Amino acid sequence: MPDPWYVLSGIAVSAAVTWALRAAPFAMLAPLRHSALMAHIGERMPVGMMVILAVYTLRDTDPVVAASAGPAVLALAITIGLHLWRGSMTLSIFAGTAAYVLATSVIAA
Repeated sequence: MPDPWYVLSGIAVSAAVTWALRAAPFAMLAPLRHSALMAHIGERMPVGMMVILAVYTLRDTDPVVAASAGPAVLALAITIGLHLWRGSMTLSIFAGTAAYVLATSVIAA
């Protein structure tokens, strides 16, 4: 049977390390809250993420095959057009996804 002080000291060290690891991100984030770089990243990142998602979605699309490129081009045009017209990201994403699913279903049928 291990010494009770040995077990208590192990528990105390584990608790201290766990608390420190959970508090470290908040302590590191505090100086960055008023950073101009973080404000710039927060402003530009949504557009960057949308570009990354669009490229990832179109990565398997063959541009010379109409059955492959047609639904993607139609859905992309609807998504961009709706977003420019209405400015609603939710509406444009849902409408573009619905158009893509409908077009691929019609082509597959």
